[in-house]
Amino acid sequence: MSLLVSIHDVTPALESGVLRLWAMCAERGVTPALLVVPDWHGEWPLDRHADFVGWLRERASQGAEIVLHGERHSHREFAALDRAAARERIDRGVRSLRGLGLEPAGFVPPAWRAREEGHAAAGDAGLGFSEDEGSIRLLPSGRRVHSPAVRWSARTPLRAWGSVAVARARWLFQGRARHPRLAFHPRDYEHPRTARDLSRTLDRWPSRHAPMTYAALRRSEPTPLHDAPLDAPS
Repeated sequence: MSLLVSIHDVTPALESGVLRLWAMCAERGVTPALLVVPDWHGEWPLDRHADFVGWLRERASQGAEIVLHGERHSHREFAALDRAAARERIDRGVRSLRGLGLEPAGFVPPAWRAREEGHAAAGDAGLGFSEDEGSIRLLPSGRRVHSPAVRWSARTPLRAWGSVAVARARWLFQGRARHPRLAFHPRDYEHPRTARDLSRTLDRWPSRHAPMTYAALRRSEPTPLHDAPLDAPS
């Protein structure tokens, strides 16, 4: 059984939380994937933050997978887009990252919200995987690998307590899943309850699951010969 660990919302706008999450993982010998937003809410273009980009390049050189996490990270960004529009936006994001020396391995839409066409567009763009909240799609075939995601929310005290309870319930009921994911967000540190639970969770899950990269997952889950790529645009 394997464990996929990722840091979402990687942007200079949330740099402090990103660095804390990276340090938490590094202390435990875990190299998380970095879900990078090229221009957070249209106000934080990466190309204006050379130090942060340099930090990302250094992490990539240490084995961290870079993943495109939308273009601006609007929760509606991909939810209503057809395949052509999603492909255009993904292509812009890929160009932005590559222009900064960052090679994206896959695509995760903001809040995991995208139509099926959006996931297919990631395959069209040459990316190796995409995700929704319950599964990972191996691209270009679109074959789904069941992968429950553990996540938190610190937006309100009620949500913070509730998300901690859900995270613990996932350990009880999905702790034997083959490929679970831990999805950390910089704003998880905004409430002490969620902040405390992050490290506890990262200590707990590797006792059953060996941390794994998305590239290793793709190698371990080869696409059967009878799997055809997702339908081409009409």
